Amino acid sequence: MENRIDNCFAELRTKKRKGFIPYICAGDPNLRRTVDLGLALEKAGADLLELGLPFSDPLADGIVNQLAAQRALTAGTTIRGVFDCVREIRKRSQIPIVLYSYLNPIFQFGAEKFHREAEVAGVDGLLILDLPPEEDVDLAMPDVLHIRLIAPTTPVNRIETIAKNAKGFLYYVSREGVTGARDSISRSLPEKIAELRKHSNLPLAIGFGISNPDQAHEVAEHADAVVVGSAIVDLIAKHGDKAEMIDNVSVFATEIAKSLNR
Repeated sequence: MENRIDNCFAELRTKKRKGFIPYICAGDPNLRRTVDLGLALEKAGADLLELGLPFSDPLADGIVNQLAAQRALTAGTTIRGVFDCVREIRKRSQIPIVLYSYLNPIFQFGAEKFHREAEVAGVDGLLILDLPPEEDVDLAMPDVLHIRLIAPTTPVNRIETIAKNAKGFLYYVSREGVTGARDSISRSLPEKIAELRKHSNLPLAIGFGISNPDQAHEVAEHADAVVVGSAIVDLIAKHGDKAEMIDNVSVFATEIAKSLNR
């Protein structure tokens, strides 16, 4: 069944464009600002929005995103609050929305109830960091796509297992380690992406460590979409709940979006 994610990548292919996927942590600095940020990022050129569900033990995240989750939790962000945030975005936008989460909050909420309420709110996909594909069957629901992660260390036989039942797009982690800005792009990226494309025809989004327009442009040569997170989250942290925060994030996001297709 098609959803907004499938339609987004189909449109990108038709226009021969590379997609821009910004990541922000829902509730940082608060949910009202998250709605404003989501809409501003779309206006700045985002094709798909990745919203982090704040969690107290985000093991795959670097310090920038860890602190964002902490700020969001301190501000009182809850799962239902995030769903309400998505509903508010949906009143004015049909941008595809993927929730980035760990498994613990989903199980604490109730897996079936979480998926059901996410779908009703307008969520299109879930990127669950610590959910092995072998355990994914009972959780998946037709209208909320589970986006699968593939790392540089993923062996070929496991790539085949992950790609076999994947939907929406594949998220390739561009380098080993946690999220966070890096000074350069891994030299092995072209080779890894070429190997990955042998096993799947799904669009490929590349993320982790992409922090400026030049890096985004370099990665876009090998990807269908580029994910930029920590660099945006760091701007949010620097400006906090101030009017200029939205403007500063928008300017940076516009530069990234333009770099992908220049």
